[in-house]
Amino acid sequence: MQRRLEITEDGSHTIFLSDINEHYHSIHGAVQESNFIFIDSGLKYLNKTSENINILEIGFGTGLNALLSYYEAQKANNIINYFSIEPYPLEKEYFSKLNYPEFVDDKNATQVFNKMHNCDWDKLIKISETFYLKKIKGFIQNINLNNILFDVVFFDAFSPKVQPQLWTDIVFEKIFLLMKKNGVFITYSAKGSVKRNLKKVGFIIENIPGPPGKREITRAIKINL
Repeated sequence: MQRRLEITEDGSHTIFLSDINEHYHSIHGAVQESNFIFIDSGLKYLNKTSENINILEIGFGTGLNALLSYYEAQKANNIINYFSIEPYPLEKEYFSKLNYPEFVDDKNATQVFNKMHNCDWDKLIKISETFYLKKIKGFIQNINLNNILFDVVFFDAFSPKVQPQLWTDIVFEKIFLLMKKNGVFITYSAKGSVKRNLKKVGFIIENIPGPPGKREITRAIKINL
């Protein structure tokens, strides 16, 4: 894929894929979008009292969601076990230029971000005392997560227009079965077919206001066991 680094409206980077005419993040602000959707509307919404939180991310991409979750774990005094599935890992020539560490109040942020990208795939890696990362290369349809149950799912794949095979009831059912009761599924897409497929497999759907540039996003809760 032909990739190009771009600056979004909040000053943070995104990557544009010209082959499919798709950005990794909102052009209205990459960091702003990820904080609003995945941290504030997903991880923090969980309001979990336990020290340990299991997160499943569909689409490691630039590593932005992982970086923001790392610092949220520090603030909330949680331990996060972060599993991220990515079929097309970003090359070093791109991730080494991303400016996300500049948006975090930590002089070691660049070191943390680079460790996330440079660590081995398909192994659980200790990034810090509060954050463990396992990057898994492949598609969710073909991966066995060995019965790990997740508190939060960040569904951050490319859009249904670009990757329709990832937004199906079959994929959502697999994810549903991997989640704990009252688990939170959060995604940027508010497309009707996405919500119908989530509802079909048992999720309770919430339509919530989106970040700047996006009217609405989707949160889904697993109520039943």
